[in-house]
Amino acid sequence: MLKRTLVIAKKDLKLSLSGGQGLVQAVLLGLLLIFLFSLSKPLGGAISPQAAGAIFWLASAFGLVLVFNDLFAIEEMNGARIGILSSPAPVHAVWLGKGLAGFGLLFVSQLVFLPATAAFLGQSVHGPWWLLWVTLIGADLGLVIIGALLGALSQGQAARESLLSVIVFPLLLPVLLSGITLFGLCFSPEHTMGYNQWLGLIFAFDCLFGGAGLFLFPFVYSGEE
Repeated sequence: MLKRTLVIAKKDLKLSLSGGQGLVQAVLLGLLLIFLFSLSKPLGGAISPQAAGAIFWLASAFGLVLVFNDLFAIEEMNGARIGILSSPAPVHAVWLGKGLAGFGLLFVSQLVFLPATAAFLGQSVHGPWWLLWVTLIGADLGLVIIGALLGALSQGQAARESLLSVIVFPLLLPVLLSGITLFGLCFSPEHTMGYNQWLGLIFAFDCLFGGAGLFLFPFVYSGEE
């Protein structure tokens, strides 16, 4: 299954990058949000580290919706989903492959958001760098697990974009809240301890919804037209 997962991920990345819609839209929207929120800075003042973390993860969440809308639209527009379901590839490989592709696209967009957060919001990393990267990777895993599952649920809908947006954000609240708090600690010059419970919440979220995705995705993806 690992080989088929990598094949699907490679195919999705190639098609997504050749079209350029999902990644480019995610990056542009995220940069626009960061810039617009930077205008709320008081004259001569600065945005708080917690607020900067919230803006970063808000941009990431909206980017997630655009990325997975694009990934699932690849098969939906060409009617290729039936062909994938008819192939001998296990359906879990589709979920894992799209999750892997989505993780790569989201991570690349966040590599643009981080310097934009430093430039527009006046932030720098004062806390341990390892905490920032562990938070980023752990929270991204939770985001793409939910994005890959709910992206399949919204396929075939006339209002696919709005449906995914409505159902994805409430489920992402625990991991987004953890990411915001931990990024606030990383950006704060007065770094305090207390990140263990937030990291634990992120990885508990990843495990819970990872197991739910493994169980639910075959039913969601192979639903009737």
